[in-house]
Amino acid sequence: MRLRFLWSNKEVKLSDQELIEQYKRTSNSWYAGELFQRYTQLISAVAYNYMQNEVDTEDAVMEVFEIILRDLQHHEVNNFKTWVYSVTKHHCLKKLRKDSMETLDVEQALRHVAVDEAPKTEAIRLENQLEKLQDAVTRLSQEQKQCIELFYFKQKSYKEVSDLTGYSVNEVKSYLQNGKRNLKGALAGIDS
Repeated sequence: MRLRFLWSNKEVKLSDQELIEQYKRTSNSWYAGELFQRYTQLISAVAYNYMQNEVDTEDAVMEVFEIILRDLQHHEVNNFKTWVYSVTKHHCLKKLRKDSMETLDVEQALRHVAVDEAPKTEAIRLENQLEKLQDAVTRLSQEQKQCIELFYFKQKSYKEVSDLTGYSVNEVKSYLQNGKRNLKGALAGIDS
């Protein structure tokens, strides 16, 4: 038996577009929740495709729900299924890109520092490491520096970096790869 509180059967039969309009008009999160419930399976499948484990997938799905609640009010959405697919995909890619910053060893170093637990010498070592990283980035070629900053620090996609810089996507990938290699070389002596 399925119980319904406060909602009539008529509301449940609303189309996606009607639910969006009602949510925008009333800010009642039930309407967004109904949309989310309709597409939870799609959101979960897309998230799992990118995250590749259940825990990260569940986190991503809940974060997408928060994005729906926040962004649906401000975006013109004509096809919710397409929009939520795109939102889920971009959110997962952003999370993965953020995790991939570990290749620069910055995020990994920061994870080991807890303000109250880290000895002062460790904090000083990490501060020096970050300064060396920033210095190393400034010494990259203009193309590599620009691509590294946009892709890693501003979390732009290859296409967005390409659009912003005028470089082809292949050039962007090449500048990123060469820039990372140059940074690793410059940072190799930090821990020694």
